[in-house]
Amino acid sequence: MPVGTQGTVKAVNQTLLESEIKAQIILSNTYHLYLRPGTDVLEKAGGLHKFMNWQKPILTDSGGFQVYSLAELRKLTSSGVEFKSHLDGSKHFFTPEKVIGIQRSIGSDIMMPLDECTPYPCTFEYAKKSKELTSFWALLNKEAFEKSVPLYGHQQYLFGIVQGSVYKELRESSAKDLVNIGFDGYSIGGLAVGEPVESMYETIDLTTGLLPEEKPRYLMGVGRPENLLEAIERGVDMFDCVMPTRNARNANLFTGNGVLSMRNAMYKDDFTPVDAECDCPLCRNYTRAYLRHLFIAREILALELASIHNLYFYLNLMRHAREHILSGTFSDWKSEVIKTLSININSIKEE
Repeated sequence: MPVGTQGTVKAVNQTLLESEIKAQIILSNTYHLYLRPGTDVLEKAGGLHKFMNWQKPILTDSGGFQVYSLAELRKLTSSGVEFKSHLDGSKHFFTPEKVIGIQRSIGSDIMMPLDECTPYPCTFEYAKKSKELTSFWALLNKEAFEKSVPLYGHQQYLFGIVQGSVYKELRESSAKDLVNIGFDGYSIGGLAVGEPVESMYETIDLTTGLLPEEKPRYLMGVGRPENLLEAIERGVDMFDCVMPTRNARNANLFTGNGVLSMRNAMYKDDFTPVDAECDCPLCRNYTRAYLRHLFIAREILALELASIHNLYFYLNLMRHAREHILSGTFSDWKSEVIKTLSININSIKEE
């Protein structure tokens, strides 16, 4: 899912998202949209779909991760979390019930419950207390979801979030709690926060095996292309990550042969496409030399073209993954892709 935190995928307009990148769903953020433009504006607009002119599905995360990142400015209780806005320092209090209400105002198609994302590393005792709080909130989220109704006439769905850091016992307990409550889909949270990649893969492997096969399984905030492919093999269906667009804005472009740093002097008079195998608007119409020039000149078009390319690369990779799953050739294909992606072609000094 391309990340559109504040109702926009950075540097890419909605028409291109649909027509060129062929995104099927995007992710937005409850915390950010609550603070700005606010639920009153979204309700007057008829929900986020109308506000941003995006008719396809939207998933909204609960804001739990954003509140987690405000460690110095937050206070957790069994009722919810008090935090200070990163915009103006004003105080706010999120409860499970309030988070559901905000997402009803947003009108997202898939809603996420309020949870606590544990840091890494953390002690078993801290992770256990956090997991118990997340499970307690999950029940309150589900009850609030069932008592409320969609504001804009379309069905909304609620996912649960499995927590427990890298502790097997806690992941098993968290998954059991959520399955007993019953959700439309299940998310794996609390990863890609600094743990070793081997621990991440072990946790994914364990957790997917505990969740219903007939329900979507969503890995939150991950990651690099090879991470996605490894997680798919372990049973994950859905992903989001800011990496494609964030890397694009920093002139790092994903290709079938690794990552290109487009500020590199070696591309000054390179009049080939960024990726000869790519069919995105950048690779169809422009050269490496031109894109490098745009970045060196600090032209805004560089951010747009690079973001379009990286998103296209990620979604095209997912399309190929589906094809190979259906044909029974995923594992062999995945191994070859990861081997190729690991090539490092950024060794030449930038100008």
